[in-house]
Amino acid sequence: MRLKLDENLPARLAAVLQTLGHDADTTVAEGLAGADDDSVWRAAQSAERFLVTQDLDFSDIRKFEPGTHQGILVVRLREPGRQALTERLLAIFQTEDVEAWLGCFVVATEHKIRIRRPL
Repeated sequence: MRLKLDENLPARLAAVLQTLGHDADTTVAEGLAGADDDSVWRAAQSAERFLVTQDLDFSDIRKFEPGTHQGILVVRLREPGRQALTERLLAIFQTEDVEAWLGCFVVATEHKIRIRRPL
């Protein structure tokens, strides 16, 4: 899966996901550190990448309607430290059929995953 990891995720997560066979890129590596959300969004979509972020600005499904983009995974942990984020995302990408999430809006918490599919 082609992924774009937002700067609010641990940088080492890209390498971890690459070991699972994913093509993971980061906004930081692309020179988008500190860029506004619109720039991050355009970069992810122009590269046809599924965006993984903690940024709630990407959670408005009226603006980011499922089926109109490559997909978004918003991670919402109560204590989103680097280790917790890495462990949760690693577990998700090891156990879930993430390829089926293309075009979807997905929210992951510590114990739950909610998927909004295109209509």
